[in-house]
Amino acid sequence: MGPIILACAILYAIPATAVLGAILVTGFLGGAICAHVRIGELGSPPEVISLLLGAMTWGGLYLRDPRIRAILPLIL
Repeated sequence: MGPIILACAILYAIPATAVLGAILVTGFLGGAICAHVRIGELGSPPEVISLLLGAMTWGGLYLRDPRIRAILPLIL
């Protein structure tokens, strides 16, 4: 599973494929969350860490890619 997440992270690091990388990283982390929910570990530390990493992935992409900011404008 390590090479899969490494490939997703590399795609995320390359600006031209960053959106695809973010989708794949989020899907990978979502699968980890689903596995923990399935076995009854709701709110376990790995689940919370996966949730935070997924949010940070999209937050970082939001801050560095103007196309994402155009699609999802932050209104304060």
